[in-house]
Amino acid sequence: MPQQNPLLVASDWRQQHQLMELPEPIVLDWLFNQDSLTRRLTRLSADGFSILPLFEGWQALRAEECAALSLPDQSIGWVREVYLRGNGQKWVFARSVAAQSALQQGGLNMDKLGTRSLGGLLFCDEAFERGALEACRYPAAWLPNEDTADGLWGRRSCFSRGVLSLLVAEIFLPDFWHAVGIAGADDTERH
Repeated sequence: MPQQNPLLVASDWRQQHQLMELPEPIVLDWLFNQDSLTRRLTRLSADGFSILPLFEGWQALRAEECAALSLPDQSIGWVREVYLRGNGQKWVFARSVAAQSALQQGGLNMDKLGTRSLGGLLFCDEAFERGALEACRYPAAWLPNEDTADGLWGRRSCFSRGVLSLLVAEIFLPDFWHAVGIAGADDTERH
């Protein structure tokens, strides 16, 4: 799990019409498509989709996560970090967070997901409403150490059901862009 630098400036999440830098159309499609990413990755991998859990547990949420969930800074929340893999390759790093109090009242057992897809659960429960998709160049310091790179595109959205809000961020890794045939779309610099 990456170490959080408290001095790191929050990433600049923006909706599509607010982006200062417009990536090519296929990248925009992956960043702002409203369909389930799990379903899209399953199709792209010809059913070779899997999830590799990295971290699950309670911790202080980042300032930008607290702001997105309308929580006070340093609120405690459940954090789930996983790789979404296609045919064994790490395609997407996903970080999902929810406030402790909302999870306790909201009836969602995120700690019991294991290798199951959170996205599959969210898209099967019609009570969840998805907020606007936002994208940014994800801070390298927030990625797992073995995948630290500058310039990776990420997206996030908030799913809400009653008192429960889940913030789901998905960062597209270089192997994903190679799988869709766009070498260099990540425009990254490895550390």
